Amino acid sequence: MNLKTIRRFFIKPKVSTTVGTLNEITRVTWLEKVLQEIPKGSRILDAGAGEQQFKKFCKHLDYVSQDFAQYKPLDLDSGLQMQNWDYGQLDIISDIASIPEKDNSFDAIMCTEVFEHIINPRETFTELSRLLKKDGYLILTAPFCSLTHFAPFHYYTGFSKFFYEKELERTGFELIEMKSNGNYFEYLAQEINRLESVAKTYSGVDFKRNDRKNIYQITNTLQNLSDIDTNSSELLCFGFQVLAKKK
Repeated sequence: MNLKTIRRFFIKPKVSTTVGTLNEITRVTWLEKVLQEIPKGSRILDAGAGEQQFKKFCKHLDYVSQDFAQYKPLDLDSGLQMQNWDYGQLDIISDIASIPEKDNSFDAIMCTEVFEHIINPRETFTELSRLLKKDGYLILTAPFCSLTHFAPFHYYTGFSKFFYEKELERTGFELIEMKSNGNYFEYLAQEINRLESVAKTYSGVDFKRNDRKNIYQITNTLQNLSDIDTNSSELLCFGFQVLAKKK
């Protein structure tokens, strides 16, 4: 097993700043808050549930998990792969664009970091709309830009806010909230934080002390710029967090 297979998806930086490191925690914090506001007893679908990591936030809800259950990290040594993967006991195994449930079956649907792995994202929007009751909530997160991961099931690097606006309107949703996660400087820092690992894996280069010092200086600059950022997320960000209601 070579380095490309065993390395983890999230690479911790060896710098003292936080810039570029808060992608996941920002997204998860937002998701937990939104899920806690869904009324108790509501039936919720976790579409593309994966390892069902957010089931813990749904203890007050009637939780139903769905996934296609085909990802195996050792099948293909390409891009960023998880070291281990366990779907656990899924309630539904199906294509996300064709879920065997009746119309208006759910009070809420969450779909987190899944759309870049779906070959047919527009059809999936239509399907999620079909499954939701009137006034039901759709909770989405996906990258705006991403490296190849979970290959071969990585079809899009990400989606812009304009994609969500168009698809939500087309499929009968009212947009309640759309938040960008991170900004231009944060995204650059995230990739610079990966640089040592990527250089080792793809160029066979071991960073020296001076290389790490240069990274430290760059990330400090990016931290300062991010601290005074106004709206650079319109150019680039980690992704978007979307909350919508079915009309």
